[in-house]
Amino acid sequence: MKRNFVICTLAVLAFLPAGCKQKAEKSAAGMQAMPVKVVPVEFQPVAQGSEYVAMIKSRRSATLQPQVSGRLIGIQAHSGDHVHAGQPLMEIDAQPQMASVQAQKATQLQKKALYDYDTTELDRQKKLFDAGVTSREAYDQAQQAYNNAKADYESSVALSKTQEAQLAYYTIRAPFDGVVGDIPVHVGDYVSTSTMLTTVDENKDLEAYIYIPTDRASEVKMGLGVELYDTSGKLLEKSKIDFISPQVDPNLQGILVKAPVHATADMVRNAQLIKARVIWDTKPMVVVPVLAVSRLGGQSFVYTAQKVDGKFVAKQVAVTLGDTVGNMYSVISGLSKGDLIIVSSTQFLVNGMPVMPLGA
Repeated sequence: MKRNFVICTLAVLAFLPAGCKQKAEKSAAGMQAMPVKVVPVEFQPVAQGSEYVAMIKSRRSATLQPQVSGRLIGIQAHSGDHVHAGQPLMEIDAQPQMASVQAQKATQLQKKALYDYDTTELDRQKKLFDAGVTSREAYDQAQQAYNNAKADYESSVALSKTQEAQLAYYTIRAPFDGVVGDIPVHVGDYVSTSTMLTTVDENKDLEAYIYIPTDRASEVKMGLGVELYDTSGKLLEKSKIDFISPQVDPNLQGILVKAPVHATADMVRNAQLIKARVIWDTKPMVVVPVLAVSRLGGQSFVYTAQKVDGKFVAKQVAVTLGDTVGNMYSVISGLSKGDLIIVSSTQFLVNGMPVMPLGA
């Protein structure tokens, strides 16, 4: 019965005029003191920070585009596959290039034959010139023909090597160990050097990219603490700023800072958006248990046990809350050192109600 009476009293107080409410509080003052647990106001160092959206990026991330054009004839990898450096991912039809290589080899053989002939002819003309049988002009012509044939042959050899090397471009390979991203192309598609085939991301050595507004530029410095949270508010890890861009991003009007991320692949991935809280400073602030805070009409308040005429009564105190610190709220204003915070049975309390502090 007593509990029901207290609950009804609390409900009625919210709607009573000021005069009636004062009478109700006086009536509550005549009630038997309720045992309540209290804790003294505490000061703790509270981090002063700002929250921003950050993007996870890998220090090694590659977008694969072909270096040659052609028809895609094979895809050996799938999105999400873990691949090793040099592993074949896709194949482009190399038949036209192979035909060019064969034609070039035939041309090279022709030039080699001419080069061999001019080498022999130069040697013969030299012997005849040394013997006084042929003229200087004939010997110079043989020398010129040899030089031309030699240069022509060497150029053909270099061209053959280049065309053979291009055959390797028709096999798309992983540039490093990583994870294959989306594959928007299909077997049979014609691809060119501007076609995006897929991506490979090394899901380690990650960084959080954070853009700090320019109005806080003077506060940005190396080593500032950064707390990284997922979208649900779970703390992923604590890091520190290790890079500050020397210029402002013209589109975002922010300063890019980076913080290393060591979370595992099952926690964060490349290009994932997370929350980043940059810690500017810490200062001692009043903190109260979360359970001690109540809200009414958008206003936060706590009950304190205050001594009036030698007895303790519950006093409702409006507070302005700051950030949470574990299971505590930091309090910007409303409380002072020495106040006794009521942390139990707060839902049954009425302003001015007699209480019996326990645990103070």
